[in-house]
Amino acid sequence: MGNLFRRYWIPFLLSDEVAEAGCPPVRVKLLSEPLIAFRDSNGDLGLIEEFCAHRRVSLWFGRNEEGGLRCPYHGWKFDVHGNCLEIPSEPEDSVIKQEARLTAYPCVERGGIVWAYMGPAEEQPPPPAFEWATVPADQCYHTKRLQESNYLQALEGGIDSSHVGFLHTGELRSDPLHHGSKGSDYHLSDRKPRFEVKESIGGLHLGVRRNAGDDKFYWRVTPWIMPWYTIVPPYGDNPLHGHAWVPIDDENCFAWTFSYHPSRPLSELELGVMTEGGSLHVKQSPVTFRPLANRDNDYLIDRAAQKVGTSSSGVKGIAMQDASIQESMGRVADRARENLVQTDRGIGLARRQLLRAAKDLEKGKLPPGLSPASQAVRSASFELDRKIPFDEAPGEPLKVKQGVAHTSI
Repeated sequence: MGNLFRRYWIPFLLSDEVAEAGCPPVRVKLLSEPLIAFRDSNGDLGLIEEFCAHRRVSLWFGRNEEGGLRCPYHGWKFDVHGNCLEIPSEPEDSVIKQEARLTAYPCVERGGIVWAYMGPAEEQPPPPAFEWATVPADQCYHTKRLQESNYLQALEGGIDSSHVGFLHTGELRSDPLHHGSKGSDYHLSDRKPRFEVKESIGGLHLGVRRNAGDDKFYWRVTPWIMPWYTIVPPYGDNPLHGHAWVPIDDENCFAWTFSYHPSRPLSELELGVMTEGGSLHVKQSPVTFRPLANRDNDYLIDRAAQKVGTSSSGVKGIAMQDASIQESMGRVADRARENLVQTDRGIGLARRQLLRAAKDLEKGKLPPGLSPASQAVRSASFELDRKIPFDEAPGEPLKVKQGVAHTSI
């Protein structure tokens, strides 16, 4: 599975974390690999292995200077490509300098996010083409947070629409970016959704239907794009929200939230809610990205609110409700003891597709979700005649249309 993930561009830093040329280096851990990210004095981005090739000192202590990162121990200096530029104690033509290369991965910036490619150089795919990475800066707001669980149980929460009407009941009534829409009303009135799942060129399209009167269904369609992206179906004219769950190691991941509107700048209200940790964002440490509500303080659970029914779990905020439930399963959930039901169909299909893609890669077959076309999709919510399948809805609601608002009710 690690080899599969290395075939994709991986979001790993907010651009603000390495905002200026020559800024301090940043520790990064991706796919269990300890790394250092830095923007050199020329403004070029680098992601290199953490430890100096000389005596294995962490280059997080290094000095960012004149096109490279210098180890403070003996002065060995490396550029963003992992090349050794200088060994002060060795002759200029030293063979060791030519051989002392660090592992380095190419980086690109898109939409205020830094992405890395960790796979074979000859298989590097086109740069990320997700809509949230291509809209103007005033139309998007992105955050990441530490989640203390395996990436997959977080991802599976993102494709499980049936929990929304239970776990997030309070927020559907109170969150400014959710309440007041017909979609929230349908969620609360029909807690027995039916799932229909279709394969797509990038992964899956998960359609969830609820009753919307005698002759119509209310559909919410969530794209899952390989290997770890989902796009949350929208409510009214509120922004779309995308997620990515990127493995730090087997027991931790970074949960990214990409909020954006395809056709207009985000409003002051929307930005205010998000920056204060509302909607699908959270309040967190600006250094570690760990939420202020976490397992050590029981997620600041409010048992009184839970008892009177204003909150299903007693945890405040949609994102932290999800995180607390997913982390409560343990660092790696014991799936041998699950009892899946019909609303878990999307989860079962996603697991099978991940496993199939990993096995196919071993046979030389490229995985889905690498092409720009597979990434240029949206989620949607709409009413539809009961006789029409969701993937035959008029107007191509899942297709990205530059500058055109998303389909939502």
